[in-house]
Amino acid sequence: MKPAKGACIVLVTCDSLIQGRAIAKAVVRNRLAACVNLVLGPVQSIYRWKGKVEVAREHLLVIKTTRKRLKALEREVLRLHSYDVPEFLVLPVSAGSVKYISWLNQSVR
Repeated sequence: MKPAKGACIVLVTCDSLIQGRAIAKAVVRNRLAACVNLVLGPVQSIYRWKGKVEVAREHLLVIKTTRKRLKALEREVLRLHSYDVPEFLVLPVSAGSVKYISWLNQSVR
């Protein structure tokens, strides 16, 4: 195991697989993320929006990146996303395999 200095996982939900794939391809192509896992089956989201409790079927993106790429990644997600306020939650990674962390860092340079 290797300390994962700066490695992050970002969670983003989308209303469709088409939108999720477009975001995933763009952020990997532009080296803003090393990898994006797109959960093919929808997740059910229950949330408060404009004073009401809403229920929606969404698709989850699990994006692997680094802290250095977060601002640019967020700008790209906001540019491509259809929501007024898309989910963009950053989870720090404390450690990972030496080879994976090295690959992640090289992929976003």
